[in-house]
Amino acid sequence: MTSAPQESLASQEPPAPDILSSAFAADPYGAYRTMRESAPLIRHEATNSYIISRYEDVERVFKDKAGEFTTDNYDWQIEPVHGRTILQLSGREHAVRRALVAPAFRGTDLQEKFLPVIERNSRELVDTFRHTGAADLVDAFATRLPVLVIADMLGLDKADHDRFHGWYTTVIAFLGNLAGDPEVAAAGERTRQEFAAYMIPVIQQRRAVPGDDLLSALCAAEVDGVRMSDEDIKAFCSLLLAAGGETTDKAIASIFANLLTHPEQLAAVREDRGLIDRAFAETLRFTPPVHMIMRQTATEVELGGGRVPAGSTVTCLIGSANRDASRYRDPDRFDIFRTDLTSTTAFSAAADHLAFALGRHFCVGALLARAEVETGVNQLLDAMPDVRLADGFTPSEQGVFTRGPRSLPVRFTPVAG
Repeated sequence: MTSAPQESLASQEPPAPDILSSAFAADPYGAYRTMRESAPLIRHEATNSYIISRYEDVERVFKDKAGEFTTDNYDWQIEPVHGRTILQLSGREHAVRRALVAPAFRGTDLQEKFLPVIERNSRELVDTFRHTGAADLVDAFATRLPVLVIADMLGLDKADHDRFHGWYTTVIAFLGNLAGDPEVAAAGERTRQEFAAYMIPVIQQRRAVPGDDLLSALCAAEVDGVRMSDEDIKAFCSLLLAAGGETTDKAIASIFANLLTHPEQLAAVREDRGLIDRAFAETLRFTPPVHMIMRQTATEVELGGGRVPAGSTVTCLIGSANRDASRYRDPDRFDIFRTDLTSTTAFSAAADHLAFALGRHFCVGALLARAEVETGVNQLLDAMPDVRLADGFTPSEQGVFTRGPRSLPVRFTPVAG
């Protein structure tokens, strides 16, 4: 790995951290600080990309007001596992596809059709352990709720939960395969074939006999005379399962890990549930589920104090940008009461954290994730009013591309449901 081709950057010592190293995986936040301070633009040979780490640079790439950046990188990064998705589109084609899928994730549809789905699935999961006095919140709840909700929304058989979970885990491993492991790549491509074999017949059946579910709505949706093909719908469902599953899974686990290690803030949220939005927004800033997103340059760009050639992949380090001291006061401290993060806009394209990206590719499922987290936190706190970490356990994050606690064992006094 070498620094960007600019003397002031190339001469920095010690060398910039390597995002593929075991030391980085163990503690990326210290590496992020070094990058922001000493190497804000790094030419990383192993991933054939330019890495940026400062808030102002990542924000600029995501907002892309000058049309300098594209999502052409998704042609090789996600198409092999999902097929061609909305993320790869631009201009009118992107606007039409987004208009076809967006209504399900906001407003009336979200509140009237899918919030009850979230509440029911969350309650059923909590009921499996509320009387036991102990649970691993990752295994028993966080990894299950998002997948069950998406399956329910699409009208799929929730008995296939383990298959869905296996598929999205394999897809996320493919997306995070920065080192180019051929076995991980092959597993991801097999998943695309398996998911297509599962979904295409369901889509065709839903076209013939529509139901009151998201999949039927996608089959029938039309904007400006454009409808989604079977392949379009399959790719979107694959993307929804992976992106919506992995990110919300880690967000739920992380919000509890952060609150449980800051008991005074947990107590405040328990007493005033209106603070859940603040706790979620701060979790998205402090420990975002997705730590990096790639873009591609449409032209040569001045960025991070150096020059990035046209057609280059730019790795945007969200996990670093969200800890930038030039943007946030005391950025390495978890504080749901901080005044430099706006919870009222944290789940919109006007967010002042970068966990959902920004601009035209702002996460379409942000409000769905918010509803899942808010519902889950409320129901878990109701069931576990004195929840605490298991004796001797300290939460730790794992992962590089996506990151969150792998387990979160807690204890509590059982209460009647």
